[in-house]
Amino acid sequence: MRHVAIVGSGPAGYYTAETLQKADDIAVDVIDRLPVPYGLIRTGVAPDHQSIKAVSRRYEGTALADNVRFVGHVSVGTDVSIDELIELYDAVVLATGAPNDRPLDIPGAELPGVIGSAAFVGWYNGHPDFADLNPPLGAAGVAVIGNGNVALDVARILAKTAQEFTGSDIVAHAREQLAGSAVRHIHILGRRGPHQIAMTPKELGELGHLERASPRVDPADLPPEGDDALLEPGMRKSVTHLRSFAANPVAKPVTIDFDFFAMPVAIEGEGHAQRIIVERTTLDAELRSHGTGETYAIDAGLVISCIGYQTPPIPGVPYEHGRGRFANDDGRILPGLYCVGWARRGPSGTIGTNKPDGARIAEMVLEDVGRGAGKAGRPGLDALLASRGVAPVTFADWRRIEAAEVAAALDGNPREKFVSVEAMLEAIGR
Repeated sequence: MRHVAIVGSGPAGYYTAETLQKADDIAVDVIDRLPVPYGLIRTGVAPDHQSIKAVSRRYEGTALADNVRFVGHVSVGTDVSIDELIELYDAVVLATGAPNDRPLDIPGAELPGVIGSAAFVGWYNGHPDFADLNPPLGAAGVAVIGNGNVALDVARILAKTAQEFTGSDIVAHAREQLAGSAVRHIHILGRRGPHQIAMTPKELGELGHLERASPRVDPADLPPEGDDALLEPGMRKSVTHLRSFAANPVAKPVTIDFDFFAMPVAIEGEGHAQRIIVERTTLDAELRSHGTGETYAIDAGLVISCIGYQTPPIPGVPYEHGRGRFANDDGRILPGLYCVGWARRGPSGTIGTNKPDGARIAEMVLEDVGRGAGKAGRPGLDALLASRGVAPVTFADWRRIEAAEVAAALDGNPREKFVSVEAMLEAIGR
């Protein structure tokens, strides 16, 4: 029997397990520190994007395979070390994603009211680490730093009415706090221009259909329309949305302003964020942004940084600090230790990108492991955890947690998520 441990139960982890479980004579343990699976599908994908979250049903099919097991509420590094897993399993695959924010390295970034997108997204999605975030929503102005889909998600969630969350799984504390929000002016800041955004057409288009909010683009920031012909089709559609926003401004109570060629240089305030100082930029021939020296201020009692993510280091695992990922050679880290997904390549690509990535790493593992080394594997992990008083949460347990969340849902919503580990465990009688 070949034994493989996958650390992380998000898309990369389950796509890897999906390929592995089809092999003969193999047992796969998917380990996660939370009692609930699916990683960013549960706590990263926007709550009003339920069609994307539906991919979890595919992962459920893998999780229910006879030779795959979910080992929840087990923390690698605390309950069991990487070295111990390598000793127990023929292969260990790190599929931990990139859940940590890249730091915002400007003066004032440490002020209260400055929040990373991982924390803010985790807050409205009910991640136990961020349920108590309590973001300041009492000021009219918000600055969202970044020109990717996460910035769009953040702006959209801030701008929606309570009724627009019907059908979503936004958690109760976020729903209630957003309903009383004073936010009226949202600025999305990008260092470069409309042709350099990393925003997809669907997400941009959604901003044009909000009940009380209107997106605005300064026509002067748009390049000549003929230049759009040089863009690939998806990007061209995205820029078409921006042109529409510029040409058809609509007066609504909440504004979402796209500040292009805008580089944040400082955050100021007396004891908390009150304004962000922005320097106008210009692009060189290689499309790199450079400050012009001209600055302006935006009133912002909340600043949300959406500038990327990084994988948290694990003691004993080689790490590339510059890239925010594990040091690896095409997925191999050390003998018997691999990585996949964002933990391997950094925070790039979509959820679907992890499918071929997971399959390739799984095939690499199967080739390297061969017939297996006769390691203790699953029984060995069980014995070790039992000796430490650690009782893992099973996939059957998770389904009971899920059933309780579904039963507690508001009419029209898919679920009401538990936002603490204690509540999740209480739902299964622990």
